[in-house]
This record gives sequence, structure tokens and C-alpha cells, in this order.
Amino acid sequence: MTPHQAEPGARRTGAVRFAVVGNPENRRIALFDRAVRAAGLPAPRVVAWADVLRGGGEFEPDEIVRLDSPGENAEVDRLLRGTGDPTRVEGSGRWYATLMSALRGLRGGVRLDDPDELAVLFDKRRCHAVLSAAGVPVPASPTSGAEAPPVRGWDDVRDLMRDHRMPRVFVKPAHGSSASGVLAVESAGGGRIRATTSVELSPDGCLFNSLRVRRYDDERRIAAVVDALAPDGLHLERWLPKASQHGRAADLRVVVVAGRATHAVVRTSPFPLTNLHLGGRRGDLEAVRASVESAGARWSDVLGVCERAAACFPRTLCVGVDLLPAIGWRRMAVGEVNAFGDLLPRLTGLPGSGAERQDTYGAQVAAVLAGHAPTHHPQENGTGTIHAIA
Repeated sequence: MTPHQAEPGARRTGAVRFAVVGNPENRRIALFDRAVRAAGLPAPRVVAWADVLRGGGEFEPDEIVRLDSPGENAEVDRLLRGTGDPTRVEGSGRWYATLMSALRGLRGGVRLDDPDELAVLFDKRRCHAVLSAAGVPVPASPTSGAEAPPVRGWDDVRDLMRDHRMPRVFVKPAHGSSASGVLAVESAGGGRIRATTSVELSPDGCLFNSLRVRRYDDERRIAAVVDALAPDGLHLERWLPKASQHGRAADLRVVVVAGRATHAVVRTSPFPLTNLHLGGRRGDLEAVRASVESAGARWSDVLGVCERAAACFPRTLCVGVDLLPAIGWRRMAVGEVNAFGDLLPRLTGLPGSGAERQDTYGAQVAAVLAGHAPTHHPQENGTGTIHAIA
């Protein structure tokens, strides 16, 4: 029996060698290294994003290559976005173009992240269209898909809100992450506008990421932020009222590994932005499950929505799905699918997931060793095939 014909669940550790592209000092790399060593394998070879961005990357044919986030490194951010200040918000369009070019420059290895799928995952407009076409529930969007008209500034946002009868929308940088540049915009009577965001607008018109969520009530200031973000590309989605837990807005980050939902965390906040680094707190997952079942829904169907979203990207081993529960806990929509959405330290797997004793990194290593991981062999033309590693 050849490795490509191995039965699911068959384990083979002797010849498996991992390599990871990441920022060597980052805790993500340390967590993945620990998971690989815990599986009895040699430590993964670490290839620095800075080196890849300057000169590409080469891998041995049998190296299993995982890509990790290029974030939280000032030099890498400079190479990607062309600015020396990592707190600046602008530059996500250049970040995207530079990253995609770097991915095309990688050679060799067996990839756990498909470059063509990453190009979709890092473009919220394209990702939304793919999910919608697959029947995955998503918020309505007038900017979904590559053929949608571009949003050139605040006037376009205003027109789209009016034409599509969306008094409350999320305005998102098309290539953003970690809520950088996101505005939750709501209109009220008398033409009043309010935006909730972590963007800090400086007196000279520059935009900076802040760890403090703030509200802007002056439409001129809101317009200045949106106009500055628009050249990088913007995506609009209807702002869906979320369910709450203890009076705080709640949503879920669900990690899907090799097609199966393995880990989940509840995020709660007094603001519409629930990201943990913006002051969000982890909520009670068992209470969420009880609320779902009390509303007459099934928890397995909730996880199934996330698995359906992940199935849109079959050549990428792991994604993090942001799930938006509607008021009442009966209906769910997918807000985003994140390529690097697995940073949930100290969180073990869901009951029945097969990852009960593993963190998100351990679950990914186990999936590869068990032969369940979708893999991508790059060719000279950038295409690849899907098969299992045993």
C-alpha cells in the first residue's frame, strides 16, 4: 500500500518532517513547535517570513509546509505594507498584493495551505461570494464578489446603505484582519450617523490601530476614515443584531481542522467588535450550547454551518470561522473565514471532536499524521492535487 492509498486513521511518524513559515519569535511558532514535538516528531524547520519576502522559500519535496500568520513583526509588516509604523491602518491593499506574490514564490514541499484559496480568504469580497454561492448563511452584502462595483469612499457607502436599505452596516477593509480598520456604522433619524471602531484618526488625517474601541458621531470624521481606507478596497455587510450573553454581544470563533469543527470559543463585548484584543472576553460555551438547544436548534447544526464554510476551502487544512448568532440563538451566519484563525492558547477540543485533549495545533498535527489532512503539491504553474498523507 502506497502512502497515497493509506487507510484513514493509519499513523506514520517516522518520515514526517514539518516546516513552518512564520515569525520565529512569535508565540504561534512556539505553540506549533510544542505540538509537533509532543507527537514524537523532530522540531519543525522554521522559515522566517522576512526571508521569504526578501528572497522566496525552498522546501524539500517531502517537507510538510504550514504557513502561519505574518503579523506582530515590525520588519515583516514594513516589507508587506511599505510603512515603518506597524500601528498604521492604511496599506492593506499592498499587504495583500505582496503576500500573494510571496506565496507564488514558494517552491517545493507539501502544502497545508493552498495559495489560490488563501487569495480568496484574504479578500472579504471574494470570500463572501464563495460562501454565498455554496449556500452558507452570510450577512447580505452589496460588495460581494469580484464583479461588484468598488467602494471609492464615504459617498459610495452612504449610497449603498440607502439603495440596499441597510441602516446598519459593517465597513471592512477587504484585506484586513483582527478588526483593523473595521467600522460598525449606524444611521438614525435626521441624517445622524455613528461609527464604532478601533481606528484612531490623527489630526493630520493618518489612521492608527488602537486597543481602545471608540465612537465617532461627527460624519465628517467618519467620512475621513472611510475615504482614507477606500483605496485599499472596502467590503460592506449588513450589521446583524447578535445574541447576547450576560448583556454583552456574543459571537463564536470555531476552528475547523480537516473538515471537522474541533475547537470553539465564545467572545463577548459591550461593543459590536468582539475581538479579544479589543477588550472582548471569553464567554461560557456550555451556556451558548444550552441557549441554542433551548431555542429548538441543534448544536451539531451550529457546528455544521462552520464545517460547510470550511468545505469551501478543501485544500486548506485549518480555518477559523467567525459565527454570528442572531438574537434568540436559532439562526447563525458566517461573518468571516480566517486563514490564521487558530490562535486559541490553552483551549482543548470540543467533546466528540477527536481533539478533546489537544489544542488547535495538536489537532492539526494529528490530522496530518492520521492521513485526513488535505494537502497541496505545488507545480510550476501553481496548480496542485489533493491527496492524503499517511
